[in-house]
Formats: sequence, C-alpha cells, structure tokens
Amino acid sequence: MHLYGTQSVNERGHLTIGGTDTVDLAHTYGTPLNVYDIALFRERASAFKKTFETMGIRAQVAYASKAFSSIAIYEIAEQQGLSLDVVSGGELFTAVSADFPRNRIHFHGNNKSYTELQYAFDEKIGCIVIDNFSEIELVKEIAEARKESMNVLIRVTPGVEASTHDYITTGQEDSKFGFDLKNGQTDEAFLQLYKHPYINLLGMHCHIGSQIFETDAFRLAAEALMNKMVAWRDNHEFICTVLNLGGGFGIRYTEEDKPLEPSVYVEEMATVVLSMTRSHNYPLPEVWIEPGRSLVGDAGTTLYTAGSSKEVPGIRKYIAVDGGMSDNIRPALYGAKYTAVSANRMNEPHVDKVTIAGKCCESGDKLIEEAQLANPTEGDIIAVFCTGAYGYSMASNYNRLPKPAVVFCENGQHQLVVRRETYEDVVRLDIPLQLVRRGERI
Repeated sequence: MHLYGTQSVNERGHLTIGGTDTVDLAHTYGTPLNVYDIALFRERASAFKKTFETMGIRAQVAYASKAFSSIAIYEIAEQQGLSLDVVSGGELFTAVSADFPRNRIHFHGNNKSYTELQYAFDEKIGCIVIDNFSEIELVKEIAEARKESMNVLIRVTPGVEASTHDYITTGQEDSKFGFDLKNGQTDEAFLQLYKHPYINLLGMHCHIGSQIFETDAFRLAAEALMNKMVAWRDNHEFICTVLNLGGGFGIRYTEEDKPLEPSVYVEEMATVVLSMTRSHNYPLPEVWIEPGRSLVGDAGTTLYTAGSSKEVPGIRKYIAVDGGMSDNIRPALYGAKYTAVSANRMNEPHVDKVTIAGKCCESGDKLIEEAQLANPTEGDIIAVFCTGAYGYSMASNYNRLPKPAVVFCENGQHQLVVRRETYEDVVRLDIPLQLVRRGERI
C-alpha cells in the first residue's frame, strides 16, 4: 500500500492526512469530501523553486490553477512565492478575490473573449499568453484604445509529442493550441508583435502535454524554442527575456506510474537552456514553468461513504459510493486509473477485489474497475488517492448532485475552504416558467 505525503495510519487503524483522522473528517464534513495535504503542496512548490535557485537561473514557478482553483489554494500559492496561471475570466476573478499579486498572473487560453482580455488589462496582470492570430488583433485593439502596454508571450506548438493520452497531448503540430513552430506561423506572430508600441513581447511559451514521465520531450521542446530565439536575435536583433516551458510533470496514480522527482524535470530542461545560451552567446532568459497536477494531484484525496453492493457471480462485485463521475469525471472521460483504500480499516488485509461504482445514472460511472479493499461494507469510508487535480475543477451537477466540500489539512489542523453545495444551490439559478400556453389569457 503506497501512501502519499503526510498520509499515515493512526492507533485506531484509520487513514490520516496532515495529522487528521479521515474518518473524523468524513463525519464532520460529510462525504464526498475532497481533502488536501497542504504540506505536500508546499514541499513540491519548494522543490521546483529550489532547483532553479541551485542552478543559478532566474525563474517563475506558476501554479497551473486549472488543476484546482479556489481562493484558498491561491492564497497558499502566494505564501509559497508562486506565480499563477489562469485560463478564464472566472479563474482570474478568483485570483483577484484572493488578492493574488497581479504582476505574477499569467493568462492562458485558446479562445479568450474580448471581455476577458479587457478584464486582464483592467487588473494590469503580468502577462497574456497569446494563442492565435485573432487574439493578436484583440490585444492590439484593446492596448491601442487604452494606450496601455501589456506583456505577452507567444504560445507555440513545437512539434514534440509526449507519451500521454491523446486528450491531454498539446505540443504536437495538430493541436488547437498555439502557433505552429514549423510552418511559419510562429514567425508571422512574432512579426506582428515585436515592434508594436503597446505590446511588450517577452518571449515564447509551450506546453507539450500532461502526465509525462520521461524528460526527452521536455529537452526537445526547450531546444526547439531556444533555436527559434537565437534565429530572432540573428535576423531581427530581438532578445527574448522569458522562456516558458510549461508543465505536464507526471504523478503516481497507480503502481504502474513511475514519475520523476520535480527537480529532475527542471534540471533536464534547464541544462538545455544553459548549454544553448552558452554555445550561442545568448543572454540567459528567465525560465518559467507551470506545474499544476504535480502540485495538487497526489496532495488530494476524496473520501466517500460506501453504500449498496451488488455481486455478479463469476464476474465482479460492485461497491457503490455516494459520489462518482459528478465529482470525478476522469475515469469516464479518458480511462484515468486510481487506487483506493478502506480508510476506516487500514490495518486489515486489502484483498477483496471490487469495482467502485458511482451513483450517477450512467453505466460508465465507475471510479475504479479493480480496487482492493478490506471487506467493504455499507458505511465504510473509502479513500480514493490522487484526486487533487481535475477532480473538483471538472465537477458537475449531473443528476442534480451537489458538488462536494473541500477541506485543507496541515499540522493536525483542518479547515473548510469550499463548502458543500446544497440542493438550494443546485436550483439557485433556475427561473420558474413564465411563458403563457396557447389559448390562455394573461
């Protein structure tokens, strides 16, 4: 049984996170419940930053907050000296609500609206990562109308394919994101931006995918972008001051996953940058990265209460829980795999092979096809590990299920940071029918 971060087993035989008994948490806050190990988040953030410092490279480590966005997690990111990657007006509003330093907010997205871009200018954020030619025109229009400058990066697809799922691969040529590095689009974007009076072009950005375990793709992407930066210097006398190499660093969901330490990913990319700047006599740029999953993924655990069971003789046994695809769509969406434990029976043998099914009205609502639990029965607290990324952030009200609560744990303390939705919340935006049926008088 693999435990993560501060997870341990107490004298009651219960799983603990951050020094707090998860069974007590379930009873206090109800289930489903998302629990975050804040000490693990801090540890990972520090590891990324320290590696850059040790190598003597100016850097920004930006939390890719689409993995999990909330006011409280943004406050933790600020405490750790991180920057922030947002991808929508909603995430930007959350960052503003958390009073996150605006100069360390980077705005991503392949279809930012005019209103969202205006909001970015209003808040004077640190950088807009420009994704396409339409966005160039929008940013120019807003900057010129306001006579206000904006820092930008050009997002490029370097033509590097990482070994990951098709849905989370973004660096290859056939992608909805960014300007293609090989067909001239990146150069055309550069020419439209680098001399504009209100556009401060910092450099380039790429993101090659998610849940990546090897470093070759990161090295190739860094090399490709550095080559283009050198070409812009030689051909246009332009020096990029920022090189953003994105994120995508993998975590361990199951024993099949073999992630590297955060420092290894950083060292591999940074070594390429250092080597190429020396060989080409190029000023060392500030390097930015964007870890998301690797900061919050295995720091998050979801607690469920076991309910009904069903045995199909000779095939499988189902254990249903009080959540499912409404709070974790990833297994149904792209076959994501997880591990689970019986949080209230940690010292008992986990030898019962079951399928953990959700309560949504879909046959595909199965959280784990083959989980090994300790003789699971109704009322048990089942903990599913590594749900901290893209669980709550992709949650829905399918079947009109309320979204779960979120709790942070650290040093034996626990705090509710996102309250559980109520049924009243679910219908809060509904408006009663006011149309008149044919033949009726008002």
